[in-house]
Amino acid sequence: MNTKIFGQHDAATIAQIERCVAAGGDRAVLCADGHKGYAQPIGGVVAYKDKLSLSGVGFDIACGNLAIRTDATLAEIAPATEIIMDQVVRDISFGVGRSSKTRVDHELFDDEAWQLKPLRDLKATAREQLGTVGGGNHYVDIFADEQDRIWVGVHFGSRGLGHKTATHFLKAAGGKDGMDVPPTVVPEDSEIGVDYLAGMHLAGRYAYAGREAVARHVVRGILRAKIEEEVHNHHNFAWRETHHGEQYWVVRKGATPAFPGQKSFIGGSMADDAVIIEGVDSPVSQEALFSTVHGAGRVMSRTQAKGKFVKVNGKRIRQDGLVRHDEMMKWVRDKGVVLRGGDLDEAPQAYRRLPDVLASHAGTIRILHTLRPIGVAMAGKDIVDPYKD
Repeated sequence: MNTKIFGQHDAATIAQIERCVAAGGDRAVLCADGHKGYAQPIGGVVAYKDKLSLSGVGFDIACGNLAIRTDATLAEIAPATEIIMDQVVRDISFGVGRSSKTRVDHELFDDEAWQLKPLRDLKATAREQLGTVGGGNHYVDIFADEQDRIWVGVHFGSRGLGHKTATHFLKAAGGKDGMDVPPTVVPEDSEIGVDYLAGMHLAGRYAYAGREAVARHVVRGILRAKIEEEVHNHHNFAWRETHHGEQYWVVRKGATPAFPGQKSFIGGSMADDAVIIEGVDSPVSQEALFSTVHGAGRVMSRTQAKGKFVKVNGKRIRQDGLVRHDEMMKWVRDKGVVLRGGDLDEAPQAYRRLPDVLASHAGTIRILHTLRPIGVAMAGKDIVDPYKD
């Protein structure tokens, strides 16, 4: 099997990537932050000659990261971090099904793809949601780098637009819901394939516009700073690329493109460092299809970390998870992070350590900057993220 595996993984995650290759993939990669996802593992990369994997891109089409380096310094920002994070959660909508607090107009709403049947009915809601962050592991963070320069980093995708677009096409293609199912693969030149690509690319433009609106507002409207550099990438998407002399549709789910010289922003957990990296050219980079991690990667599921409600003698009782709230908050305090929102399923204890997974990809990437979080904003507890990937 033509699969390159980085790091250590359980058998179920490896079985997922093997099923993707068996369903028509020519080459595959499993990154060191990998874990089980819906039909294709998070951290999984699969290259298809003339097919597309709808479940490979997943439900959160064009989820990705944007980091902005500003002209602000830690000395200027640190004394006001509490106030700044209050402003972040005041100005920006976190959670599911929320509308943006500030209307964001964008030329993407003139795209012809909105005429497609599944997208036509989503346009009004998409307008309202542009500039909202969502739930789960989606965030707005403020960092300081090794020179105490301030960066703003965000992580989220195409929101309800992407989820409903994915759901429509997966159903139309006869896809099965669940994790341990074969991927939903369609020919690129089929009617579903052509329409899906139009919808996927529109969701990609939408995700870029949303991340730019949020991050730029934090920089200009809250920090009152200037933008010096932007580093922006999808990590749930399908790209037409050439590898080993052949053309492929490369489907990355929770995996970051890392071509030579290409910069990317990769986050850790809510209280761990993030990095700015760039891809390098090497034989192992080529084996990796110029792909790398998108984050630290989970070591326990949301339910394992947070616990769940169970019925005992007819009563609904909360069963504790593996992470305690005081343990999470101690980690955050010890790192000097001002946290707004977040819950046990996003605790640092639920994740691998980012330096470990990056070390597994040695020889494929170069770390340009290490970013330590000083402020983190996420959706609060009891917000369920339905977007799955």
